[in-house]
Formats: sequence, C-alpha cells, structure tokens
Amino acid sequence: MRRSPWIAWVFLAPALLILGVFTFYPIFWGIALAFTEFSLLRHTTEGQLVPPQFAGFGNFLRLWVDPYFWKALLNSITYLAVVPVIQLASIALAVLVDKPFRGRNFFRTAFYIPVITSVVVIGITWRWVFRSDGLANFLLGLVGLGPVQFLTSPDTALLSIMFVTLWQGLGYYMILYLAGLQTIPVELEEAAVLDGAGPKDVFWHITVPMLKPTIALCSIISCISALKVFGEIFVMAPQGGPNQSTLTMVFYIYLKAFEDFDIGYSASIALVLAGVVGIISWINVRYFQDGGLNSYG
Repeated sequence: MRRSPWIAWVFLAPALLILGVFTFYPIFWGIALAFTEFSLLRHTTEGQLVPPQFAGFGNFLRLWVDPYFWKALLNSITYLAVVPVIQLASIALAVLVDKPFRGRNFFRTAFYIPVITSVVVIGITWRWVFRSDGLANFLLGLVGLGPVQFLTSPDTALLSIMFVTLWQGLGYYMILYLAGLQTIPVELEEAAVLDGAGPKDVFWHITVPMLKPTIALCSIISCISALKVFGEIFVMAPQGGPNQSTLTMVFYIYLKAFEDFDIGYSASIALVLAGVVGIISWINVRYFQDGGLNSYG
C-alpha cells in the first residue's frame, strides 16, 4: 500500500509552524527593520507609536561614523583570540583524558562542571575573584605581584572576561573532541607505531588530520559563541566596562535596543554581526572541510 506524502507534511507541520513563528519570522522582520528608522520612544500627538519608516541605508551610514560601533566590532574580533586557544587546549585535554588512568572519570566530570553552571553564577564568582581584594590578587600577593585591576582597567578588563570564557568552555569542547577521538581507528595508530612513528608524529599526522571535521564544527561553534558573548560581560562589566573596553557587538545591540530603544539601528548592527559570523563560518568550513591522513615519513 502506497502512503500519501501528505502524511509526512502533517507530522512536520507543528515543527514548521513553530520554526516559522519563532525563528524565521523574527529573522526576516529583523532584516527589514535594519533598513528602517524605528524607535520605541517616538509617538504621534495621539500617543500612538510611530510605525517603522523606510530609511534605506541610513542606519548603515550611521554605523560608518559611529565610534562605539567600531569599538564594539574591534572588541568582538579581539574576542576571537579565544578560539584557537580553547581549541588547542580542548584537544590536549581530550587526548589526555582519553587515555586510561586512575581518576579519569573524575577529571572528565570536573572539567565539564563549568559548562552546566549558570553564566550568572560564574560571572558573579569570577567578579569576586578578580576584585582588587579578591582571591586572584591575594594569590599574586603571595609571590610579590599585584594588585592587578582585572575588571577596572581598560587594559585587562576584556582579557579577564576572555579568560572566564576560556575556562568555562574547555569542558564542552573536550567532550566533542573525545567523541571525535573515538571515531579514529586504533589500527591506524598501531600501524604508524610499527612504521616507526613516535607519539608526536602520531598526534600531528594521524590524530589531528582525522579530527579535522570535529575541529571545523568546534571552531564554528566557538567563533559564533565568541562573537555573541553577552552574559559574562553583562554580569562582570556592565555598561561596557572601563572606557568601553568590554563593549562587544551583542552588548552594543542590547544597549541600543533596550536602553536607547533605537530598534532600527540595533537591527542594522545585528545584520552586520550576522554577516561577520557568516564569513568566519565559511572560512572555517573551507579550511577544515577535508579530513585525512598526512605523511609522517
């Protein structure tokens, strides 16, 4: 008995409806708002909200001469420095805890705990650690260093928050790389050892190339997470930190939308951010799309 294809659409309809209402509609509406002048503070003489007015590329011309936008863009790009560090550290951790040793499960769990901890709790905790009289400066004082103004100095505020992001994300990417390591045939590593390859050769010429698809996935996720970082900054350095040193694109979008209520302008910033994310994701896919073995001879 041949089944009607409409049955599949009936089952898909609820999911498609939810995606359409809560995902695709906001995306397309946000793109449209980027080309309008729309503020929640503008009302008619009758007290009604002024609807969005088409402004063409006016918002993007404002971006071009907005120093805060360029500061936020520079900080967001700087935040991408977390990506290679967290990927290399996660691969190293995954290789380490992939080997059988006593206490392996404990270390796997310990590294993953920050991932499932609320970003608010993490932000408040590290804000206390980074205080001028906090734990970090106490430990530095024991070796004759400090105090360091971690969150109150423009030179160190962004770096301090980047460190927190690195610390929190290690366990997440470690688990992904652990899954990738399980897909590498043991026979390949054994054959390499029989051919005279050392541990370093096996790692760089077999493990890393075979992990390229996983590296691509983790790099894209990490880049997107770095560009849309918000919670840590909101908790640890509100209002953009000292001298706007922690002002990122997403935080600037939040300030414009929910403090200045300039919806059209914030939508244009979001559209630029989406373009940056798309370009970086494309670069990652192009570079890491092919996995395979490299010669170790």
